[in-house]
Amino acid sequence: MKTKKYSFTSESVSEGHPDKVADQISDAILDAYLKIDPQSKVACECLITTGQLIIAGEITSLAKVDPVAIAKEVIRSIGYTHPDYGFDCNTAAYINLLHQQSPEINKSVIDGGAGDQGLMFGYASNETKELMPLPIVLAHKIMIRQSELRKNGTLEWLLPDAKSQVTVRYENEVPIAIETVVVSTQHKSNVTQETIRREVINQIILPVINEYISDSKPEFLINPSGSFTIGGPHGDTGLTGRKIIVDTYGGSCPHGGGAFSGKDSTKVDRSAAYAARYVAKHIVSSRLADRCTVQLSYAIGVAEPTSVYVNTHGTGKVEEEVIVEKIREVFDLTPNGITRTLNLRQSIYLKTASYGHFGRIEFPWEVIDNKIIQLLKFN
Repeated sequence: MKTKKYSFTSESVSEGHPDKVADQISDAILDAYLKIDPQSKVACECLITTGQLIIAGEITSLAKVDPVAIAKEVIRSIGYTHPDYGFDCNTAAYINLLHQQSPEINKSVIDGGAGDQGLMFGYASNETKELMPLPIVLAHKIMIRQSELRKNGTLEWLLPDAKSQVTVRYENEVPIAIETVVVSTQHKSNVTQETIRREVINQIILPVINEYISDSKPEFLINPSGSFTIGGPHGDTGLTGRKIIVDTYGGSCPHGGGAFSGKDSTKVDRSAAYAARYVAKHIVSSRLADRCTVQLSYAIGVAEPTSVYVNTHGTGKVEEEVIVEKIREVFDLTPNGITRTLNLRQSIYLKTASYGHFGRIEFPWEVIDNKIIQLLKFN
């Protein structure tokens, strides 16, 4: 058989990237409502630019919270506390345009129906211990390390805004080498590009990639555009929901198009995407396949999914239509069923809004249930 060779690339962005700032504010506001009233219906979006933040969306809740105070604290915790960094949480203008959810939408979900139509994808692969594609795992971990070294003062010249991109070489679907690593990081003006390159490679990138493929000798592209002192919302306007591929699988599987942040679990854009990952991860963990893509689709006001699709990419141990039957038998994929199974009425969402929603064991949709593994077995 001919060896299949290809390169695949995924990217991540830091918590200080303007789009991720917007995502984090949206999810922090969601968390605040759920903490007081777990039945809150929330759809919150943000736009952040030079010196201004707009908060908009629809909310039905018994809770009373202060969205502007929440937003300020999120921005402060990220590190945007001075105009020179790209945003000053203390002097910015805040516009709160939140209003009540449409009664028609509320009526469609009150009896357990989906809050909208749509299609959602989940994916799992046994190529990493996280059951995630290696390129997106590495891209996220590089950004996490950038944040850690910035916040603990190891690299005091780092600023919040940053991006990473990792290209991995595959042979027969197995990652064998890391080919290229790109990191662009905002920085203070008192540091040279030579220092930035040396320290980013040695202290940020190598400790991450050596954990996975230690003998790779990738090409490093560090701040390839040159100086990067103007960043954050001053350098680029941020919007909630604009990093959906970063949030998911780095392009390794399709995406239905819906964003996650700022939405409660009645919005299947979010909850069904988590459920699809939960299903795919159990399929791979039960060794029914080495790789698995799951698609779910819904109609507004209807509880049961309108379709369930599985693709095991030629790695399945049983026929895909048989796996679909087993999924329908084992998993409750109604919005209420997903919410109960994954306990999605918790205030857990701020943590999801940077460095990916998947592959992180602290989230309930990442936890393997051994009872489900047993139910998925075929005699």
